[in-house]
Amino acid sequence: MIYALDSNIISYMLKEDADVIIRYRQAFDDGIDFVIPPIVFYEVQRGLLAKKLNKRLVKFNELCQKIKQREFDMSVWQKAAQIYASLSQQGNLIDDADIFIAAFCIANGYTLITNNTRHFKHIYGLQFVNWKN
Repeated sequence: MIYALDSNIISYMLKEDADVIIRYRQAFDDGIDFVIPPIVFYEVQRGLLAKKLNKRLVKFNELCQKIKQREFDMSVWQKAAQIYASLSQQGNLIDDADIFIAAFCIANGYTLITNNTRHFKHIYGLQFVNWKN
């Protein structure tokens, strides 16, 4: 099993949120692999740079060295287009970034770790877990 970390979960980790850190360490000890979706990398990096949070940026870079990095391939873009169409037809559109994150997870068979279940609950085929509830 591979868990993909959403930006809000990484933010909790960088702020040393005890609940999230405990769950991350437990999953890591259980042999779970992790990945950071490219859009999440961008969201976290831009926020830390814009706010000049240099200590958290160092922590983030250290985390990225421990976690696998994967890129989008054509299957992710195709899945994103399908998700967009489905959500549009349902009247449940969300941010493109969240659509890309969901598409990345579905196309690769990853489980998303997020605290933003409201955005992701309408996406068919996405497996996600909330580490904050």
